[in-house]
Amino acid sequence: MTDADGLTVGQVATALALTVRTLHHWDEVGLATPSLRTNAGYRLYTAADLERLHRIVVYREIGLGLEQIRAVLDEPEADVALALRGQRDEVTRHLGRLEQLRTGLDRMIEAHERGILLTAAEQAAIFGPEWNPDWPAMARRRYGDSVQWQQYAERSASRTPDQWHEVTAAMTDLDAELAAAMTAGDAPGSERADELVERHRAAVSGFFPVSRSMQVCLGRMYEADPSFTAHYDRLSPGLTSWLRRSIDASARAHGIDPETAAWE
Repeated sequence: MTDADGLTVGQVATALALTVRTLHHWDEVGLATPSLRTNAGYRLYTAADLERLHRIVVYREIGLGLEQIRAVLDEPEADVALALRGQRDEVTRHLGRLEQLRTGLDRMIEAHERGILLTAAEQAAIFGPEWNPDWPAMARRRYGDSVQWQQYAERSASRTPDQWHEVTAAMTDLDAELAAAMTAGDAPGSERADELVERHRAAVSGFFPVSRSMQVCLGRMYEADPSFTAHYDRLSPGLTSWLRRSIDASARAHGIDPETAAWE
């Protein structure tokens, strides 16, 4: 094609894999305007116009904005290499962000599959000798399709070993205070018991949101599951039952019938 010839907007759009709308926009903003016009008034792109369009497409594909492209093409003093280096630096920063995103996604996937992103040795050091490293896998098999498992996994994905230490220490302190309150004779429904029930719900909500109704269900599960019963009763005989009754009393005080409480 010579400058005496010309291509229509549709022909150029097809040749460069662009849309007619894009070419019209570039024409409107003065970035790439057809140089010829037919007797009927239709605009045509010359060979020189097409070369400019090729350069625009290349620069756009590497991420330059339209104003940057205009400067590179139209300003005689423009430092093209400098502009390209700047874009390269931006691409490098973007790749760094994408790498961080990929790492986060990998951790999220692993957390959904494993529950806790700690080695067996780290789990033993953080959670203590009672901890069974098979428990997360067992929990996933049992609850993996639940919303709560998804919430638990997503929070787990962002937790560091130090943060797990903090969570475990808070739970250990709470367990000790539960045992101390029962031993001191604080009855379910007392001010002290109600305070500890609220702390228990807040602590468990660190893994997934727990409503009062759900907490009632947890109390029932503690009594029914031998591993939970053994854990609490080892701290103080009868603590599992005391905690369940305290949770029930708190629920009643908030208008919830423990007998009809459901997992939400």
